[in-house]
Amino acid sequence: MNDALTNPADLEKSDALVLFGISGDLAKKMLLPALYRLTESGKLTVPVIGVAATDWDDDALRRHARDAVVAAGTDIDEAVFSRFAARLSIVAGDFADDDTFARLREAVTGLGFVTHYLAIPPALFTKVAASLAEAGLNRDSRLVVEKPFGHDLDSARELQDELSDYFDNSHLLRVDHFLGNRAVESLMVSRFANTLLAPIWHRSYVDNVQITLAEDFDVSDRGSFYDAVGCLRDVVQNHMLQVLAFLAMDPPSADHARAQGLEKWRVLHATRTMDPADTVRGQYSGYRDVEGVQPDSTTETYFATRMFVDNWRWSGVPFYLRSGKALKVSATEVVVELREPPLELFGGDRDRTQTPPNLIRFRIDGDTGIRADLVVGKAEENTGPMTVPIGVDYAEVLGRQELPYENILHGAVEGDPERFAFFPVIQEAWRIVEPVLAPDEPPLPYAPGSWGPEAAARLPGLRRWHELGARLFDDD
Repeated sequence: MNDALTNPADLEKSDALVLFGISGDLAKKMLLPALYRLTESGKLTVPVIGVAATDWDDDALRRHARDAVVAAGTDIDEAVFSRFAARLSIVAGDFADDDTFARLREAVTGLGFVTHYLAIPPALFTKVAASLAEAGLNRDSRLVVEKPFGHDLDSARELQDELSDYFDNSHLLRVDHFLGNRAVESLMVSRFANTLLAPIWHRSYVDNVQITLAEDFDVSDRGSFYDAVGCLRDVVQNHMLQVLAFLAMDPPSADHARAQGLEKWRVLHATRTMDPADTVRGQYSGYRDVEGVQPDSTTETYFATRMFVDNWRWSGVPFYLRSGKALKVSATEVVVELREPPLELFGGDRDRTQTPPNLIRFRIDGDTGIRADLVVGKAEENTGPMTVPIGVDYAEVLGRQELPYENILHGAVEGDPERFAFFPVIQEAWRIVEPVLAPDEPPLPYAPGSWGPEAAARLPGLRRWHELGARLFDDD
């Protein structure tokens, strides 16, 4: 590995947050509502300076921030918003204009250590980093960049080299907002803090693992962006492989980012590259009619594949991944299917009433929680064994869960690298998907509201996809 896995103690806390792209869609939908929530919880105590190519002044930015918080469904507390608004200011100007960075330098003079957060198109990352350096703003500061980090392995390495000219590895953080999701973090906690689960988490007890990131909505007004990216680059290479790493990694030797990052790298390093023969791509009917989408587009809106991790723990256990737009429900869920008992004692007629497998489900978006499907009743005539779900709804037990971007922004300001993707892990993720980035065949059509192309139900070795409900504890 050619990237230092930084210990949290090595990173400085920030005295100011500079948010490039504060007028953009990501800031409106995610970042500004998260900053308001951080103000509410008392975790945001530093000034926030927006930079955007706009004619806004500070008051216009504050009005926009209020609209963004309201649009996120938050009931505004006026005292909280007053504190939040008082921290907001803007430097308006084009990112290609040196005067913009000169005015930014004036705005942050005397504030101390600064975090520069780039919520802008990836094509601008290097330009902005270079302009920050030219203005002397790469000293006493760090750079945080949004995904995607490259569009393949070579471009990711090139981007890393370019950004490293201006910010060293201990001052460069890469966002994957799934790493800010407490329910994703709970995958690791549940595995390693509970001796109920830890002993069975390997090939002797696990039959297969299914990871689903399903959305019941289409690409909407994001046609131009999505058509250039597709499902594989948008969520599989980053979010879903991060989830796979949490599920499959060995326990870290210590509770800090260096140890966790090393174990993630190890398990992805042991993961085979995706096989085109074990992959299904789909495109929902009507996608090509979306504004911004090419009329002959072959961009996939659905992706499914079978994967293997070739190490001692997981050898021979298939991992099935699927994700798509315009599917039956919105659900991000992991289903771990345990092996069948060695003898069928309670199924009666084996063809009709075979004892169902134990399932362990982790819902990591929406109504987050953990659920185990256990067999508790013996089969009666013409019926199967009774399966009962038991589990925990995180909202009921833990209360309101922070928005992922609350944790990302707090980590960016506080200097907590655990919430960010390490470059060695990013490299392995791109290596894994490399063989399926440029497919020879067009995607298969599927109807909106379905579970994707029928071929996805016939992936090699797959007996069935486990049904997902709209909520974790809905009956299947």
